[in-house]
Amino acid sequence: MTSEPTTPGAAAASGARTLPPFRADHVGSLLRPAALKRVREEHAAGRASAAELRAAEDEAIRDVVALQREAGLRTATDGELRRQSWHMDFIYSLGGISKVHDESLRVKFHNADGDIEWAPPSAHVDSKLRLDGTIFGDAFTFLRETVSEGQTPKLTIPSPSMVHYRGGRAAIDETVYPDMDAFWTDLTAAYAAQVRGVHELGCRYLQLDDTSLAYLNDPEQRQHVAGIGGDPEHQHETYIANINRALAGRPADLRVTTHMCRGNFASSWVASGGYDFVAEALFGGLDVDGFFLEYDDERSGGFEPLRFVPKDKQVVLGLVTTKRPELESKDGLKRRIDEASRFIDLDQLCLSPQCGFSSTLEGNDLTVDDQKRKLALIVETADEVWGGA
Repeated sequence: MTSEPTTPGAAAASGARTLPPFRADHVGSLLRPAALKRVREEHAAGRASAAELRAAEDEAIRDVVALQREAGLRTATDGELRRQSWHMDFIYSLGGISKVHDESLRVKFHNADGDIEWAPPSAHVDSKLRLDGTIFGDAFTFLRETVSEGQTPKLTIPSPSMVHYRGGRAAIDETVYPDMDAFWTDLTAAYAAQVRGVHELGCRYLQLDDTSLAYLNDPEQRQHVAGIGGDPEHQHETYIANINRALAGRPADLRVTTHMCRGNFASSWVASGGYDFVAEALFGGLDVDGFFLEYDDERSGGFEPLRFVPKDKQVVLGLVTTKRPELESKDGLKRRIDEASRFIDLDQLCLSPQCGFSSTLEGNDLTVDDQKRKLALIVETADEVWGGA
């Protein structure tokens, strides 16, 4: 049943969008199929070749592209199926960064059953930062060649902030970068080259994933920043300025969004808190076309910060959780969209899951069928609210 608009903003909706983000969209990662996980394990054990792993990835990506098409989505990603994690594969591919195992940098995730403490590998900047080649270039080319007519291939990469956030100054060799301005200059130059490189490969929809800008709303995370020598009151402003440097001069036909969540690992999260602390600087200052925002439960706060979003930008409301299998109510989603439209025009809104389904290869506690149902619900709801997905 289609809900009638109940606010002045709701009456302004104008149907499907011709440019991304689309009315029905999704963040990027999708559950890894069991067959692909087995081949990846075999490869790690030396019992499957790199070519066999690549062939398994190719087959799985063809399947998830079809899954997205069948759900009615106009966005298509490769599900990040070639990656171990949403961000570290990219970061380790930047020149000047090495992979380190540092048990002192532990991350505490939370879920309904308790806490998970984890010390994932981290990154250390030990020489000048550079881009040696377009990262994920081959992966995007395969995606571009696999999508069907009407599907817009989207590439997701971590934002420049993610190179800095977890370790801060201590993860950057002071003999290489005694001056942090030089670090940011080289990092944003590498990102600018990456942006140009993916555009040359045909990418017209790029997403920068950035947990830090959501984490910094949490007082405990600001304490973490202070503890590693950062500036908890202004670090988000530094990140915004440097993302803008990386995007400056990007091609006019390249649409760029950013996605912010508070952690997503095995149906668990890290941070809590609404967007209030960063909202004015973030929404008013970050030079992107749209914001994917986590809004699936009370950890994300209210919609009031959306009043800072300029009229020329979109907000993709992440109202459908990827952390639990239960399917949301369509009417409940419509009520939430209606609530958001009190602070931002309905025509500026879109709908998506709150995060990816599998930010790391482990994936969240859902089945592929759960994933399909949630994506289909997003498309159906968007079509009823806006007159097109």
